[in-house]
Amino acid sequence: MHPCFVRSLIIILTAGGFGLTLLVFYPGVMTYDARYVYNDIAQGFLGDWQSPVMTVLWAAIDPIAPGSASMFLLIAALYWLAFGLLAFAIARRSFWLAVALLGLAMSPPAFVFVGIIWRDVLLASAWLLAAALAFAFAKHGNRPRLAAQAVAFALLAFGVLLRPNALIAAPVLAVYIAWPREFSSKRAAVMFVPAIVGLFALVQVTYYGVLGAARQNLHHAIMVFDLGGISHFSKQNQFPVSWTGPQTEMVTTGCYRPIEWDIYRTKPCDFVMERLKTENLFGSPVLAHAWRRAIATHPVAYLQHRAALMWNFLTGENFTMWTQDLDEQSQTQLPDRYAFAAVIAMHDALKPTPLFRTGTWLLICSVVCAFGWRRRNTPAGAFAIGVCGSAAVYVMTYFAIGVGLDFRYGYWAVLAGIAGAVATALPQTGEVVPRGGIEPPTP
Repeated sequence: MHPCFVRSLIIILTAGGFGLTLLVFYPGVMTYDARYVYNDIAQGFLGDWQSPVMTVLWAAIDPIAPGSASMFLLIAALYWLAFGLLAFAIARRSFWLAVALLGLAMSPPAFVFVGIIWRDVLLASAWLLAAALAFAFAKHGNRPRLAAQAVAFALLAFGVLLRPNALIAAPVLAVYIAWPREFSSKRAAVMFVPAIVGLFALVQVTYYGVLGAARQNLHHAIMVFDLGGISHFSKQNQFPVSWTGPQTEMVTTGCYRPIEWDIYRTKPCDFVMERLKTENLFGSPVLAHAWRRAIATHPVAYLQHRAALMWNFLTGENFTMWTQDLDEQSQTQLPDRYAFAAVIAMHDALKPTPLFRTGTWLLICSVVCAFGWRRRNTPAGAFAIGVCGSAAVYVMTYFAIGVGLDFRYGYWAVLAGIAGAVATALPQTGEVVPRGGIEPPTP
């Protein structure tokens, strides 16, 4: 198969995927989180509950296509640029695997989220492009490879600035980007803590030094949820306040559900957050001290609470695709578009299946890492470990910091699992180009 034909076909397929994304989703599906960010642009406010970096970025690109369209176009462009670049790199060894990759990019667990404006989707697309750049230029000369790595590191940092909870997962991907020809566990171990420290410093300096974002104490939401969970399993109130008899009964028995922290700010348990805010405890050292004391005093109850949440996160039929109109939730966004309705119908039919379980993609990433480990001294194996290793770590961090169960929180594992699985399927020899492949460039 002639290389020019292969390249042309990959370009056509990638462009077709991007065009179909526009047909289905344009101008993008606005979610509540996205609306909060967009409203902050109009108000000139930067806070850290969402991501001030996303607010600044959206404000900068908004003139291109005001409203949801600008952010949607960015997400879709990153998504298809990542898969297209990976397809080009994979086609050097196998044309059919490159085509399969682009086909999998259209698969429901990945595609149905591309048009929904969530920073989780933006993060996953940016990180996949970062890994794709490192993979595509792994065997090139120093100049193009270093340039690609520089862009990849910028995309990695961007992802952390979108979701600081990605701090723990980022070093795995960072090690791959730095050494894309092989993956070394020793390098990963040595770089792990320094990378976390450096990225944490980057978040602090960017959020509060450069952008001057207001501190909204998002981490205290985790503490409230944990205090509620520990109170439930220990049957003792752990909040730093005294409740009435009926309220105590609600806190220790009636309120808690291992699904989300919002139960403590919605009826009938909204009295918890109202009290914490009225007494200025939310965001205060008093709440943090109560949280540490509760974990130290009742570690088993804490683990029961966290295990219950994680089990539901990995195995439950959780919230997936956002479709409702924000102002009239009885209607869907883009209601007159047949293609959008078709995608919703496909999503609804497949939602009960393992395809839309976070645990499925954690398992896939774990299996890919196991197979990739055998080939860790090759670019394909290193790529598989880099993307799927970081995705597995990212999903597992929700054991400690999770306050909700949405499938989107594991979306990075979906893209990583797809890309990593195809990479591990590549022929192992680096010298012989299989039939239909493209000769790799000389370093």
